[in-house]
Amino acid sequence: MSVCAPVYLIRPSWFVSHVRPTFSNENGGTFVLIEPGDIANITIIEPFFIGSRPVTQVEWTVIMDNNPAKFKDGWSAGLRPIETVSWLECQEFISRLNEQDVQEKLGLTGFWRLPTSEEWEYACRAGTTTRWYHSDRDSDLDAVAWHAGNSGATTREVGQKKSNDWGLYDCHGNVAEWTSSESELKRITKGGSWLMESESTTSAASGKYAVDKRSDAIGFRLVWAPL
Repeated sequence: MSVCAPVYLIRPSWFVSHVRPTFSNENGGTFVLIEPGDIANITIIEPFFIGSRPVTQVEWTVIMDNNPAKFKDGWSAGLRPIETVSWLECQEFISRLNEQDVQEKLGLTGFWRLPTSEEWEYACRAGTTTRWYHSDRDSDLDAVAWHAGNSGATTREVGQKKSNDWGLYDCHGNVAEWTSSESELKRITKGGSWLMESESTTSAASGKYAVDKRSDAIGFRLVWAPL
């Protein structure tokens, strides 16, 4: 099957809340500008755009012409996050995306990649230092996350829970997300997933897995970095 490159539509900064420049793709993905700064002992020195939600099954299928996800039954499955993809397979997805999508964003040239673990946490926190981006209390977790206590033992459609103050969804729970950061020859994941208890879904929590690990609890979120 021949696959066309996604078409990107530029939205003015006032289109979304919190007055952050964004751009969107034809599959419903929105990418939010994250500006440099410091929070929770994390320092970001270069701006980047990050997906407002994890990559969905629809987005994966358009680029890769397959769908390895476990949770793909039902009419709305395409809007669930892609999972059961290894870090190496995510790199192949990103390589294909960079080949197909070469147009400028907001007048800038750049490239697609995974976030570092620091970029991911900085974007997730959105200026906060609490355990989750909205609260320190376990009893408040349902408002922002699909986790072991409320997921029904499955992923859920992205974007249903409360976003953080920078317009990002599903940072806590649903699927853990691959990053480019390495620890002990493994890659770090952030965010926790649908099968994890509350403490594993905090902004600071992380996991680490081999680059060929596949799990129905791990997906990823894209970054577009200006050159």
